[in-house]
Amino acid sequence: MEASKIIEHCRTIATFTEEPGYTTRTFLSPPMRGVHAYVRDWMERLNLDVRLDSAGNLRGTYCSSAKGPALWIGSHLDTVPRAGAFDGILGVVLALAMMEELNGRPTSFPVEIVAFSEEEGVRFGVPFIGSRALIGDAGPEFLAVRDANGISIADAIRAYGLDPDDVPQAALNGPARGYLEFHIEQGPSLEGLNLSVAAVDAIVGLSRLRVSFSGQTNHAGTTPMPLRRDALAGAAEWMCAVEREGLAVRGLVATVGWIEVEPGAANVIPGLARATLDVRHADDSVRQAAVARLLDIAEEIANRRNLTFSHEVLLDQPACAMDAELVDSMERALVATGQKPHRMPSGAGHDAMILARRMPAVMLFLRSPGGISHHPDENVLESDVAAALAAGMEFLRILEVGGQAA
Repeated sequence: MEASKIIEHCRTIATFTEEPGYTTRTFLSPPMRGVHAYVRDWMERLNLDVRLDSAGNLRGTYCSSAKGPALWIGSHLDTVPRAGAFDGILGVVLALAMMEELNGRPTSFPVEIVAFSEEEGVRFGVPFIGSRALIGDAGPEFLAVRDANGISIADAIRAYGLDPDDVPQAALNGPARGYLEFHIEQGPSLEGLNLSVAAVDAIVGLSRLRVSFSGQTNHAGTTPMPLRRDALAGAAEWMCAVEREGLAVRGLVATVGWIEVEPGAANVIPGLARATLDVRHADDSVRQAAVARLLDIAEEIANRRNLTFSHEVLLDQPACAMDAELVDSMERALVATGQKPHRMPSGAGHDAMILARRMPAVMLFLRSPGGISHHPDENVLESDVAAALAAGMEFLRILEVGGQAA
């Protein structure tokens, strides 16, 4: 398949959105039905055995009669708010493009294409709903997590016409040959090196928390400054401390990506400020120490300002090494297809880190022009897409010759 056609598929899928004029598609939202129909139709034209599991993952098997554990290839269908056209979906489209390239040729093992229902964590504050279901890590407590409107993950599954009681049946049974995920880098490194693609050898650890500063709502015009218990002012001071921590520790990134204030009026002192904290590092001990320092700083700020501070841990995802043999195989595939071999870590979390708990996993990054992602200007180059497809096909050939099983 031509690279231009792959890009066209991605841009078409980007039009299935909750927000006209932008690409916003959260877990099992109405536009996901259109995406499922689009991808299912393509899978069926390729003669894949297609099914939608109870977590909303769309799955298609190529060469289901082949013997042995399957190779899984995929990525996610959901997006962040006002996203670009390639984060997640490019991995699904490239997987299907590989199946087209096979042109009906039987493979020596089954190939499972998986389009995960959710990875970003936008709606419920916890990511990886689809991949966690696949590895059997989506139990009742997880399914009970609620969004801002009080709707649980289980409720959302039920509203989509699926049965949350059947989610355990979505879990993989038996061994797997491995998992391959294509993904844009979402950063500037490959562009800085003038490289099209790179094998990912590790994914950084991730901490995600929700924090609250509680004070006293009062009149903005009549309450003297020394007597105020301004929750937003406390949160703002802490947010600056988060930025300082990220700048001070090598390799650490720390972000407050969302904040909500109550009551939210121009003439009212905020009595409540809620925010998120996202901290990442390749060394789990460094990451955890940074989180502990930031929580201590928040407590100190709250005490000094006569506020109350609380926090909730939404995610504590350890750093994850990709499978050494599969990384070697991908590097061989890059060399065989004329690409300079390069390995790099991922600063973002991906479904591959969840699948790695259950099977060998590897990722292939594509250059992100301008280092832009999670933005409508997100883009890919046709030459890089062509390089990724060629490397993927060679990677498949290497596995067929040499084998890799968990």
